[in-house]
Amino acid sequence: LNPSGDRAYKSPRSVRASAVTRSAVVLVVVVEQQQQQQQPSQVVVMVVVVVGIVAVVVVVGIVAVVVVFVVVVVVVGIVVAVIAVVVVVIVVVAAVVVGGGGGAVVV
Repeated sequence: LNPSGDRAYKSPRSVRASAVTRSAVVLVVVVEQQQQQQQPSQVVVMVVVVVGIVAVVVVVGIVAVVVVFVVVVVVVGIVVAVIAVVVVVIVVVAAVVVGGGGGAVVV
């Protein structure tokens, strides 16, 4: 209570406190408005990031498939070449053995 008994009386300190509170509320509102204005750009950034990640995953997947395909082709090629060499050697040896070692063998 102030000296005159008026309950509505505010001390200068409480007036200052309420002014600070009001300015804080205004600051919060301004910051929230700025954040709401920034949200579309944040959405764009998120979309770009997601699209970039998907693109990287797709590219890595394609590269992995190509690498696996090349490795399989190379391995199959080597195996086929080895089998062909073995078959040729067997045919040559068999022909030499059957032919008694006489003369050149045409395969």
